[in-house]
Amino acid sequence: MTTIKLSSSLSICFSSLFAYSLNYTRAVHYPDTLTGVHQSVTSRGKRLVDIVGALIGLMMTGLIFLPLAAAIWLDSPGPIIYSQIRCGLNGRPFRIWKLRSMVVDAEQWKHLVQNEAQGHIFKNSKDPRITRVGCILRRTSLDELPQFWNVLRGEMSMVGTRPPTPDEVENYSAYHIQRLRVKPGITGEWQVNGRSQVKDFEDIVEMDLAYQAKWSIRYDIQLIFKTIKVVLNKSGAC
Repeated sequence: MTTIKLSSSLSICFSSLFAYSLNYTRAVHYPDTLTGVHQSVTSRGKRLVDIVGALIGLMMTGLIFLPLAAAIWLDSPGPIIYSQIRCGLNGRPFRIWKLRSMVVDAEQWKHLVQNEAQGHIFKNSKDPRITRVGCILRRTSLDELPQFWNVLRGEMSMVGTRPPTPDEVENYSAYHIQRLRVKPGITGEWQVNGRSQVKDFEDIVEMDLAYQAKWSIRYDIQLIFKTIKVVLNKSGAC
């Protein structure tokens, strides 16, 4: 019975993901010309790194998806994949994909959880909505694996800024908006310099702008390898 329910849940998740991808592609209109964006956005070299990284990441995801899905479902029955609207390049909304690491109705309980961060972000180091398996997923960054699909679609990059939620962006100042001149990334300066331990939004913005100033394809590759080291050490996460 458990196997049947899990198979049914996986089928629904993949069907919904595929259907939404088609509909979203039709619905979103990208401007003909990009204005006010960072030079990395139009770099063919960076895009090549993104495509190669995304394909490798998706192959890795395919190899371990079933055991991860089983663990998530057995720990907290419900959808395996979680999606949320985030803001990407120049604030354009897109749907980000993750392996679910919280209880199904997590958003309904958010107002009961204390925000330990300062500024336009939300963080709680002991968020009670995170499941047991979810904490492991976050500590190892395995919950981020589906975002390789976002990278392949061009909505995200391998390296960039943390993708904010629309309600966060609504409160941005002109200074904060500058961080959105690059595509959001699976990793970035924040990932290799504290991850979830960075709880001041102004520090995150400072790191994002520093990344823009230092950007090069070589620097992106360095950050990717540093991220792997951080993840293997399981530092700075749940």
